[in-house]
Amino acid sequence: MVIVKDGYPFILGAVVVTLLVYFFIGATWAVIPGVLALFFLYFFRNPTYKTPYDPNILYSPAHGTVMAVEDIYDDEFLNEPATKVTIFLSVFDVHVNRSPIDGEIKYQRYTCGQFVPAYKKSASFENERHAIGLDNGRIRVHVIQVAGLLARRIVSWVSIGRKIEQGECYGMIKFGSSTELIVPKNVEITVKKGDKVVGGITVMGRIKA
Repeated sequence: MVIVKDGYPFILGAVVVTLLVYFFIGATWAVIPGVLALFFLYFFRNPTYKTPYDPNILYSPAHGTVMAVEDIYDDEFLNEPATKVTIFLSVFDVHVNRSPIDGEIKYQRYTCGQFVPAYKKSASFENERHAIGLDNGRIRVHVIQVAGLLARRIVSWVSIGRKIEQGECYGMIKFGSSTELIVPKNVEITVKKGDKVVGGITVMGRIKA
């Protein structure tokens, strides 16, 4: 288990406030910022594990709960009929995103927007979002980070042209959000609405022969 570097300012800031309140006001009042510091420590955690490489499967790009599995036409990257799996991330889920396949980032787009609750269907179209398109020569996959009501920052650690490995961390969303995995029709989806998924571990789909 490691702590994402983007969380250090939040954690250290809360710790400093806790100490100041403790020394100048009292231990009772210091409990509030102390609990906040522990929450930040928990929120910015990033479990360390190795994703088993398999070119025939797609792993979950996020920890959370499957909100929907639906047929769409993706006109942003795939430009063909596709299946979209939407994953809701509560504030208690790990918020680091992982690549479902290995491949090169051929598309990247950041879109400003509103901050409606991530569990609402309209969030996909109205909210701040960051999309990447992955291509490994065999399959193309579209992954979108969507900010939520509490999320105010989408973080990306990669750029277009970068080659990333299956299960590699490529970004995160701060405080409540959703992640969308959009795949072509030759992928058999193996999850359903209500399923709990783990980024880089849960198999989301298999490429049909």
